[in-house]
Amino acid sequence: MEAHVWHLARSLSHEGHQVTLFAAAESDLGSQPGPEVRPLYRSAAAARRRPLPGAVPESDHLAYLDVMQELVDDGGDGFDVIHNHCLNPVPLLLAPGLRTPMLTTLHTPPVPRLEAAIGTTGGAGSAFAAVSGYTAESWRHVVTDRMHVVPNGVEPSRWPAGPGGDYLVWSGRVTPEKGTHLAVAAAALTGRHLVIAGPIGNAEYFHEAVEPLLSERVRYAGHLDQRRLASLVGGAAAALVTPRWDEPYCLVAAEAATCGTPVVAFGRGGIPEVIDAQSGRLVAPDDVAGMAAAVPEAITLSRDAVRHSAVMRCSARAMVSRYLEIYGNLIDERTSANHDWLLRTSPRTRAPLASDEHLRTSA
Repeated sequence: MEAHVWHLARSLSHEGHQVTLFAAAESDLGSQPGPEVRPLYRSAAAARRRPLPGAVPESDHLAYLDVMQELVDDGGDGFDVIHNHCLNPVPLLLAPGLRTPMLTTLHTPPVPRLEAAIGTTGGAGSAFAAVSGYTAESWRHVVTDRMHVVPNGVEPSRWPAGPGGDYLVWSGRVTPEKGTHLAVAAAALTGRHLVIAGPIGNAEYFHEAVEPLLSERVRYAGHLDQRRLASLVGGAAAALVTPRWDEPYCLVAAEAATCGTPVVAFGRGGIPEVIDAQSGRLVAPDDVAGMAAAVPEAITLSRDAVRHSAVMRCSARAMVSRYLEIYGNLIDERTSANHDWLLRTSPRTRAPLASDEHLRTSA
């Protein structure tokens, strides 16, 4: 999700839009000119080296309250549109008080606190987008009005075509739900070396289920910066994607394919919307043997064709274009509402956008 917001904020800024990002103080968006970062509030208790129990979640909660109260109090007059990516419910709960249109992107399957917030407000004050059709459908019981579908985008220039190689690669957060150990098992069946890269999101899982499997044939490269990760992924024969949950989208699959590296993935969640027959192979969830068997066929795919398929469907440019279309529509609706409530077209009956999906069904 952080990578998505990074790409979106930079891309909008590079296209000439003035972007303000409310985020952690240490957030780095790279070279200037670019998006302005406005640090979120951090309480002294949460900033301690060893914060008290509950201090960090409480501080996060207060940070969102602080931002939303500012936007409600001044009407958000300094902004044309607010784009919410938070997993915290506060923005949704306070959205009805905004005069500035807000769009909320749903990056995850339904989670109780966001479901409760939408249920409390009826979704008032915010339009919604989901990162895949699968994710949109999973929220359908809560978001009953029209839902936009905007796949996450990858910037091709930052994920350049790679030469390929002999080894396999696995990237992402090292956590049980990402199934890193299954990639190790599949790689062993192929007889190829495997390189693992990504932050250790669950230390217990890494030490108990992954670290004992490391060897001359299985290497953990660590948490790499973006450039080194792109080089590693682009130099692989194929990328293995092994989620044990239903991925809402799967950015690592899009990144690998953009490098021209074929992807072999468990076909669950939103992954079938990211990987097609031109960019890789899908196998049944948790089917380690099937994944290993699919690798030889996947690596025969043209790397140019793999990259072309990914760029056409998963580029940051396509994502930004879709979001700009939605922003413009929301601004037009709010302007119309402010000036002429009687003559404006209802959002429920407007002409649909290309990104609209999942209309509410009648009983």
